[in-house]
Amino acid sequence: MDSMDRKDISRRDFLKRMGAAGLATAGVAACGKGSGNASSTASQTEPEGEMTYRTNPSTGDRVSLLGFGMMRLPSVGGRSAREGNEEIDQEMVNRMVDYAMEHGVNYFDTSPAYCRGLSEKATGTALSRHPRDSYFIATKLSNFAPATWTYEGAVRMYRNSMKELQVDYIDYLLLHGIGMDGMEALHNRYLDNGILDFLLKEREAGRIRNLGFSYHGDIECFDWLLARHDIYKWDFVQIQLNYLDWKFAKAINPRNTDAEYLYNELAKRNIPAVIMEPLLGGRLSNVPDNIVAQLKQREPEQSVASWAFRFAGSFPGVMTVLSGMTRMEHLQDNLRTYSPLKPLTEEEFNFLQDTATLMMQFDTIPCNDCKYCMPCPYGIDIPGILLHYNKCLNEGNIPASSRSEGYRKARRAFLVGYDRSVPRLRQASRCIGCNQCSPHCPQRIDIPAELHRIDHYVERLKQGTL
Repeated sequence: MDSMDRKDISRRDFLKRMGAAGLATAGVAACGKGSGNASSTASQTEPEGEMTYRTNPSTGDRVSLLGFGMMRLPSVGGRSAREGNEEIDQEMVNRMVDYAMEHGVNYFDTSPAYCRGLSEKATGTALSRHPRDSYFIATKLSNFAPATWTYEGAVRMYRNSMKELQVDYIDYLLLHGIGMDGMEALHNRYLDNGILDFLLKEREAGRIRNLGFSYHGDIECFDWLLARHDIYKWDFVQIQLNYLDWKFAKAINPRNTDAEYLYNELAKRNIPAVIMEPLLGGRLSNVPDNIVAQLKQREPEQSVASWAFRFAGSFPGVMTVLSGMTRMEHLQDNLRTYSPLKPLTEEEFNFLQDTATLMMQFDTIPCNDCKYCMPCPYGIDIPGILLHYNKCLNEGNIPASSRSEGYRKARRAFLVGYDRSVPRLRQASRCIGCNQCSPHCPQRIDIPAELHRIDHYVERLKQGTL
């Protein structure tokens, strides 16, 4: 990764530098074809190019631009293991990890909080079948529960991660969810209990090779930690970046921060960025039909999602872009995008910014389907409700008034789809406003308020009183 200027990077400056330096610093390595077993499960053609790599200036690690997020591992029923209670399909995880590594992926990101606490074990099982120096493991100190705020509780979680991952050192360790509950939580979870000091010593001892944090929400925490970069010497920082959040994250949710600011603050300090939510919880792979038409007109053979991945990967200060992949075709599509990366031109960058402006006309709820709000004590499928509302809004199936053209068709599409997507006993009408969900939401959505709004809307649709 090239050295970054000590100033904010404008859009034009970024694109000029990307052409001159971004490709020059993005190495490639030959990748073999996937195994017969792995490729036979996919419906798409195999990637044929070579993976793009970025170099971490802290350690010299050559990291694949595509990082495998182990948050949405496949279950035995074929769904993401974050949904329902089905077991992780370890055989499929092994095959996907093997396929990813054969095609150049070497960065795997997990957490004690993922897949109902089972992601680290599944990740360790899959990766331990390969030489230890052939991959980088990233995991997190996910000490969200007050019981893990003590020094002993946090250290126990850290050591258990090593046990589950079957390693004696961690390549990339993150303080998880910085900013989710402001400075008070930062002090409770990492500062006042001495855990950050402990992790710094673990890095000195080599049991942590790179130390960073993932940022969610409160900008005061982000700025506070970066202002002390000379003390903590962050090796990397994980941020949410995509072409909608680049300039509109705060407009979508006032508690969020535009990715443009986050990226530029890291670039000033030459801190590599790891990117999460390149698809904004799937929203950028399921865009309105008129936007799909525009994307397909430009690149008929490329997926809608590939535009978002190209956007995230085109920034020279980005070390790797995480993708939570449940199915082999997701992995193959992402491999094609980054094998090698075709950086955005200035015209394409401007086009995506215009696309983001157009998308902001749709008043969607900023749910990323992370499921941190779950389980609901009253059985409500919170993400299912919010995502169905967003989907219908994006597809134009949100009738605004009985006087509008196509009202009956849109009304039926919304109500029938709602019952199919979310069982009646798990719909918004069951919400009593206990608010156990909102404190866990990285996007700081007022979930009870949104559920009540949607329920009121549904009732008016049923009664035909809009």
